[in-house]
Amino acid sequence: MATPFYVAPEQFMKDRAEYARKGIARGRALVAAEYADGVVFVSENPSRSLHKTSEIYDRIGFAAVGRYNEFESMRVAGIRLADVKGYQYAREDVTAKALANAYSQALGAIFMGGEAKPYEVELLIAEVGHADHGGGLELYHILYDGSIVDEHRFVVIGGETEPIVQSLEQTWREGLDRDAAVRACVEALTRAAGRPIEAGDLEVAGLDSTRPRRRFFRLRDDALRQAVES
Repeated sequence: MATPFYVAPEQFMKDRAEYARKGIARGRALVAAEYADGVVFVSENPSRSLHKTSEIYDRIGFAAVGRYNEFESMRVAGIRLADVKGYQYAREDVTAKALANAYSQALGAIFMGGEAKPYEVELLIAEVGHADHGGGLELYHILYDGSIVDEHRFVVIGGETEPIVQSLEQTWREGLDRDAAVRACVEALTRAAGRPIEAGDLEVAGLDSTRPRRRFFRLRDDALRQAVES
């Protein structure tokens, strides 16, 4: 009878964490930065259809890095969860905190499960209030193992985060308008990449508390070039 293969639990978790981190680090970084009226998500993504950012519900946005098929399935699940809760109760009862907790539990269960590989993803869930009621921004960062962090000012997820964070520490200021926040994010991504990044290779989206009902926006074409180059 063959001796069963044994790995210490500590080593098993360490190997799974290293596997997930390496997978995430192979992708390009995404930056989320607060501005006066909301939050912007900026990443280098030449694809016109495979987005890293999207709307989840009226006031809630989603951003992710890592394996597209994995975070896309989580995005769709989040939309379904929000729709069901909004239908059963009220649209105001759908919150970023509840969604972030659901994502955290799902990723934590996958990471601790041990039967399949861990997801190679990091997620951001953001929510803005209405400008007439003081705005207010909630931004949650969920890691591959289900850890959840309440972020402020700005956050960088994906590969090569350290130089981007260092650049944003120098350029980000409280009260920036939307376009200035976009430019600060693009400058940080460009410095980290060590080469120019054309506006057409950027994916820029976000949440604006001054918009009616649905706060999510996406900048394309002339609006994107104006934001980056003005």
